Amino acid sequence: MSRKATMADPSSHSQQVQLFSHPWLERFTVITPVGFAITWAVLTPLLAWLAWGSATTMQAIGLGIGGLMFWAIFEYSLHRWAFHWKPKNKLMQSFVYIMHGNHHDVPNDPLRNLMPPIASIPITGSVWLVFLALFGIAGTWAFVGFIIGYIIYDMLHYACHQWPMKSRIWLPFKKHHMRHHYGAKDGNYAISALFLDTIMRSRVTSLKPAK
Repeated sequence: MSRKATMADPSSHSQQVQLFSHPWLERFTVITPVGFAITWAVLTPLLAWLAWGSATTMQAIGLGIGGLMFWAIFEYSLHRWAFHWKPKNKLMQSFVYIMHGNHHDVPNDPLRNLMPPIASIPITGSVWLVFLALFGIAGTWAFVGFIIGYIIYDMLHYACHQWPMKSRIWLPFKKHHMRHHYGAKDGNYAISALFLDTIMRSRVTSLKPAK
């Protein structure tokens, strides 16, 4: 089931917003969990292979941990200031809607709960270039950590929308993100590093929509 891309109230159903009129373009905007797993199961070891020998074991571990920590900051910043940007230009409004706004229209579409490669690879690839500029080829180890953080984030995001997550460990993540969708969308921007919403004073603790 599809419908035109409009900023309607969030749907609890697994409908799909039609972003493009051409089916071949539309296919690039969706990804299955299997497709996601295959993509990153291939690319992540390839990145480690490219970085092999560029740093000592301890240096590689340190860079990887640094990249993982940087992901948490990047995730929050991207979600808050890029995905929830409110531009006045109509072209940019359409771009933001394609990137993220459609997810708020139909949040439980299982084919759009994971970021497709057409978006994730350019976004993460730009970070890789920065790491390479800072650390040389050894910066790829930082990027591997960054990508591991991204994979955890996207899998957690998918789970928040598609799985019950009733255990003591996972329920706080689901509640946190559902408050973002059904409480106040201008809050609870973090998916994996929930403490950042507390630090940034953007934590939402109620499902009651903000007035």
